[in-house]
Amino acid sequence: MNLDVLESKPRSLIRALKAGDRRAIGRAITLAETDQARITGLCQEIGPHTGHAQIIGITGPPGSGKSTLIDGLISTLRRLSHTVAVVAVDPSSPISGGAILGDRLRMHSHNADDGVFIRSLSTRGHLGGLTPAVHSIIDILEFAGFGRIILETVGTGQSEIEIAEIAQTIVVLCAPGMGDHVQTLKAGVLEIADILVVNKADLAGADLTVQQLKAMLALRPPVHGQVPVLQTTATTASGLDELVDAIVYHGVKDGGDSTRRRRERTRRLLASRAGALLQERLLRHGDGNLDAICDTLERGERSLEDSARDVLKLKYT
Repeated sequence: MNLDVLESKPRSLIRALKAGDRRAIGRAITLAETDQARITGLCQEIGPHTGHAQIIGITGPPGSGKSTLIDGLISTLRRLSHTVAVVAVDPSSPISGGAILGDRLRMHSHNADDGVFIRSLSTRGHLGGLTPAVHSIIDILEFAGFGRIILETVGTGQSEIEIAEIAQTIVVLCAPGMGDHVQTLKAGVLEIADILVVNKADLAGADLTVQQLKAMLALRPPVHGQVPVLQTTATTASGLDELVDAIVYHGVKDGGDSTRRRRERTRRLLASRAGALLQERLLRHGDGNLDAICDTLERGERSLEDSARDVLKLKYT
């Protein structure tokens, strides 16, 4: 298959994606990473045919065993005949801008399985935990027929906020001995978690970590619903069946979302994208009105808050 022809003929690329052609999927993802302007038309075409996959966000601090756990999740989901795609968002190499952790190597045993697609993405200098292309990439994978799409993040605070804008089911990992991380969950991650997992449960302190998490959950408002706290040891696959059951159940219950939460996520997603577009246009345009607002701010004549509101009144098309 000539990928240059596919790229120059969007309809051919769309047909190849629909057929699950792996080279076409890889090419489309590369375009999404490197050329958002060119991928926009494709996503507009395939958008009406998406929205049915379960997007599973997996986040947690470095050392909590996310990639080993995901490797086990893939095997368990495949035994249940689910198709699985993994989008692993890695820190960027400061030299090449490419992903440096190499999740393909960690999950190499699934490479020959047509029901699995794994892609590491670079954050490419993005200050948050997720690359801006991830929305388009998820659409591409869903259109290509993957029913469970796992989104693994680098485990920064910003990524945990951003993942709530995308994922329907959010799994937050901890490991025994990460007391400081458990305490910081109060700052926001606990609010987005649908399932909490204490991984490496064969280590000392696992039961204590579970007790801490359950005590913190007891302080959450009832509106958030019940959040299971599970124990896994990914290296031996212990607890993975129970975790998959919880993930699949959450995906089925209310379509994986309540109407209220779906609307909240849509609003966050829209606000995030609108903010990014506004920032891009403000930094790109040489605009006298914007310069005037900057002048009054620098002279101390208006506050930052008032100046930001003035910016929102400007028209950029």
